[in-house]
Amino acid sequence: MPLDYPTLDALRTRHPAWRLLRSDHAPLAVSFLHRVFVAPNVRVLAAPVLAEALEDELYALREQLGDGAFPKRGLEYLNDWASAEKGWLRKFYLQGSDEPQFDLTPAAEKAIAWLATLTERSFVGTESRLLTLFELLRQMGEGSETDPNKRLAELHARRSQIDEEIARVEGGDVRLLDDAGLKDRFQQFVQMARDLLTDFREVEQNFRLLDLHVRERIALWDGSKGELIEEIMGERDAITDSDQGSSFRAFWDFLMSSRRQEELSERLDRVLTLPAIVEMRPDARTRRIHYDWLQAGEHTQRTVAQLSQQLRRFLDDQAWLENRRIMDILRGVETKALSLRDAPPPGAVMEIDTASADIELPMERPLYQPALRPIIANVAIETGEADLDDSALYTQIVVDRARLASHIRRCLQDRKQVTLAELTVSQPITHGLAELVAYLELSAETGSFRAAVDETLADTIEWQAIDANGTTIAKRATMPRVIFTRLK
Repeated sequence: MPLDYPTLDALRTRHPAWRLLRSDHAPLAVSFLHRVFVAPNVRVLAAPVLAEALEDELYALREQLGDGAFPKRGLEYLNDWASAEKGWLRKFYLQGSDEPQFDLTPAAEKAIAWLATLTERSFVGTESRLLTLFELLRQMGEGSETDPNKRLAELHARRSQIDEEIARVEGGDVRLLDDAGLKDRFQQFVQMARDLLTDFREVEQNFRLLDLHVRERIALWDGSKGELIEEIMGERDAITDSDQGSSFRAFWDFLMSSRRQEELSERLDRVLTLPAIVEMRPDARTRRIHYDWLQAGEHTQRTVAQLSQQLRRFLDDQAWLENRRIMDILRGVETKALSLRDAPPPGAVMEIDTASADIELPMERPLYQPALRPIIANVAIETGEADLDDSALYTQIVVDRARLASHIRRCLQDRKQVTLAELTVSQPITHGLAELVAYLELSAETGSFRAAVDETLADTIEWQAIDANGTTIAKRATMPRVIFTRLK
C-alpha cells in the first residue's frame, strides 16, 4: 500500500483503528477492551456482562477523576463503540437468542497491539529475528530449487554441520545459549504467539465479508438457481483454497495433532522453568498459549459452520419463494382455462409446434480410437541401498472420510437419525481428535444425510490415545450434540 497523502488522509478519516487512536476516549476504550477481550483471549461477551464490567470501570474512574468524568452509562458507550462511525466492537445476535453479543473487531485489536509496542522495553533482542530471517530464506530457497545437484549439495552441507555438532557433543563440548540469547528468543516467541491470536479475528472477519457478499448476490440474482449455486460454491472454494485459507487449514491440521500438543506442552514447561526466563516474569497464560490458539481456531471454525447453515437456510427461503411464485402462475393458468371452457374465444387460443424426429446418421458418429499403450523397457531391476529413516512413512495418520460417511449411512438405514456420540460407540474412534474433526466436517456437507447441532444438550465422546511415553491414556471431548438425519 502506498503511503501517499490521499491514502493516509482516507485512512485517518475512515479506518476504525486510526479513529480509535484519535478518540478522546481512547485511554478508556483501549484499556477496557484489552482487559476484557485481548488479555484473557475472550471472543464473545453478552451485552449485560460487558456493560456491568464497564460500569465497574467507570465507577473507579469517577472516584479518581470526579463525578463529571464519563457521564454516560456503560451500555451507551458500548453501543457507541459498536456504531458504524466507530467500528471498534461488533454487535450481533446469536441464533435463538434476543440478547445482544459483543466482539472485538480486527481493526481495534490492531490498534491495541500497536499501542502495546510503544512502551519502553528493558530488553530488545535482534539476534533471534535475524536467525529467523535467514531460516525463512533458506526454506524458500530449498523449496523452490529445481536443480537436484544444488539441492543435494545443500543437504550434504547441512549433514556435515550436524555431524560436526554430534562429534562436539560426544566429546563433551556442549554449547548452550546464554541468558541474552534465551531472553531474545523467548521475547520473539511471545510476540509471534500473540500475533497469531490477532490473526484469527481477521480470518474470521474475512469469512463474514464473504458471506455478506454472497447474500447480496443472492438478493440481486436474476438468473437460474443452478448458476447461482455454482457461483456461490466457487466463491467459497476460492477463499478456502486461497493463500490465507490454505495457510489457516495447514496451521489447524498441525495444531490438531495430539502428539504436537503434547510436544508443545513439554517444551513450554521446560522453557518456562529456565532461570533466565523466570527473571523476565512471563505472563501466566504463556504456559497454555497453544490452548488459546485452539480456542480461537475453534471459534473461527464454528463461525464458518454457522455461516454455512445460515446461507443454506437463506437459499431454502429463496427456493420456497420461487416455488410459491410457480404455484401462483399455475393457479392463474388453471383459472383462465376454466373461464374459457364454457365460452371459448374465436380463433386460435394457443399454438404448439409440430412434433418432429431428430435424424442422426450412423456414419456421423466418431470412430473408436484405441488408447495408447505405453511401452515398458525390459530392464532388470537392481536392488538399491540407502541409509534412510523410514519411520515417518509408518507414523502418518490418515482419516478415511469415505469410511466414516459409510458408517453414518449404515447406521441410518434402520433409523431416521443418529447422534455423533452413538456413532463413536458403535465404531470407536481410532485416530483421536483428527477423526472427530472429520465427523464434524462431514456434518457440513450435503449428501444422503444432513446434520444439525443441538446447543441445549451436550455429549461426551471418549477415545484411547498413546502419549509420548507409549502409555495408553483415555481422552474425552465434551461438545454440543451433533445429530445426523437421513434425507430419503
